[in-house]
Amino acid sequence: MSPVLMLKLGEMVLKGLNRARFEQRLLDTLRRRLEGLGAFSVRSLQSTVYVEPEESVPAERRETVVLRARDAALRVFGIAAVTVAEKTAPDLSPVLQAALSHCGLQTAQTFKVEARRADKSYPLTSPQICAELGARLLERLPHLTVDVHRPEVTVWVEIREGFAYVHTAPLPGAGGLPAGMSGKAVLLLSGGIDSPVAGWRMARRGLELVAVHFHSYPYTSRESLEKVRELACRLAAWHGPMKLYTVPLTAVQERMRAEGPEDYFTLLLRRSMARIASAVALRERCSALITGESLGQVASQTLEAMAVTGTASTLPVFRPLAGMDKEEIVTTARQIGTFEISIRPFEDCCTVFTPRHPRTRPRPGPVLDAEAKGTWIALEGEALTSAQRPEVAYAPHC
Repeated sequence: MSPVLMLKLGEMVLKGLNRARFEQRLLDTLRRRLEGLGAFSVRSLQSTVYVEPEESVPAERRETVVLRARDAALRVFGIAAVTVAEKTAPDLSPVLQAALSHCGLQTAQTFKVEARRADKSYPLTSPQICAELGARLLERLPHLTVDVHRPEVTVWVEIREGFAYVHTAPLPGAGGLPAGMSGKAVLLLSGGIDSPVAGWRMARRGLELVAVHFHSYPYTSRESLEKVRELACRLAAWHGPMKLYTVPLTAVQERMRAEGPEDYFTLLLRRSMARIASAVALRERCSALITGESLGQVASQTLEAMAVTGTASTLPVFRPLAGMDKEEIVTTARQIGTFEISIRPFEDCCTVFTPRHPRTRPRPGPVLDAEAKGTWIALEGEALTSAQRPEVAYAPHC
């Protein structure tokens, strides 16, 4: 017997003539994530990716390196399910031994067997495999009973290409599409809870991300900037290495406060961010912007406010959280590992010069009039110039 990692492909199996491109991107990403974890053979067959330790890996270390590979694979977009299986000869005797050693049946009370016979030359049908293996397990472990509806343990047996793979229930993978297959977009990354979740959701749909963060030093601290770098690193654990532009917005905000109407300040600020982010997108050949806006969550995220801010960019603006409530967003943030970083009490630029009575149902006219009379737009180019060299966020820094 030998441990092997089995990765089930997600929705890319529904692709047509371009499916091979999606699978190749997934395999390339997976191999990069496995670098430094051990020597592996990676191959794809029948909508399943097999990750096996090379023969050079000592037998006593194989389980360890496969578990490390499993943890890496759980964060690869495009993989729907992840399981560690025992690879053995397809005869029922070694399959029985694999089930006894690998599936935790000794401490269970109920079980069932599920079989899939991808190799149709195998002499037993799937129901026959279930019946025969189940009978042998009951003989060896008489404390067990069969429960086909709610078993404590399900023993899976897959007969493929001359081998049997024995495992228990798989873990859910990241799902979605391989990063980069759907194009490239700029993520407006704040230090809050929402924007990292928005970036994760769009990366899961196959977008490559370029992050842009706006700061207002000295009104905001250097610690708040480090917090955002950590958030970018945590996203990179799912996305892969990611560019991060940090743009100083202090001069723009000070001029905006001096010249613009107070009740429109937040909307004017968000429009300024959209213009600068669009310029970064042009430089990076991105085709869209991504924000963490959730409809109705705050004054600047009403339908009317989002309509006004959206027109500042000529690019599409994706708002993947628009239909989510805060509890749903927090749940995802915990899942992807950004929540504990996001709640650190360091301010971001949106908390600077916050108006006492922000407009919740703004009209475009007053906003455009204020921008025509103000001079802060001329400072936006200087802010962008100061962010000429982006950093690159890597997962190992987390």
